[in-house]
Amino acid sequence: MVSIRCKMMVKEELKKLGLHFIIVNLGEVEIMENISIEQRDLLKSALQNLGLELMDNKRAILIERIKSVIIEMVHYADEMPTTNFSHYLSEKLGHGYTYMANLFSEVQGTTIEQFIISHKIEKIKELIIYDELNITEIAWKMNYSSVAHLSNQFKKMTGLSPSHFKQLKDKRRKPIEDIGNPEDK
Repeated sequence: MVSIRCKMMVKEELKKLGLHFIIVNLGEVEIMENISIEQRDLLKSALQNLGLELMDNKRAILIERIKSVIIEMVHYADEMPTTNFSHYLSEKLGHGYTYMANLFSEVQGTTIEQFIISHKIEKIKELIIYDELNITEIAWKMNYSSVAHLSNQFKKMTGLSPSHFKQLKDKRRKPIEDIGNPEDK
């Protein structure tokens, strides 16, 4: 699950099956009761019909949790963490960063750092489009060391400077679930 809409759809399916949930977060669900194999199969089928997947592979679950933490951090948090991302992810997920980074790269075909940068660039596009903050304020909000650093990274990822992007009439943004995928190069 990578969006608020996904969370709403999952909650609705759980209710339809008479399951009570404690938590429905991006990428994870905690259900109050033990579910039968039949209920699990019904839930799996319902989620697949929505384009979602029920995961029970520990590695796949960890990958989704990494993605969820990054998405939450970049797109939904009021402020970016001031600690480095490796420390932040390790603390949030309770795994060593090297293990998570190697697993993520192996499974996703991209690095955690590149995934974070892709999401940050998409968030920067959103902030530019909303036109409520200037580029200096955006750089500060997104925890860049300088406007030059943000501009260089933005140009490297999009081929455009932030100011040129702002002038475009057709500002191209991506849905959250499409950001950072290997085919997104």
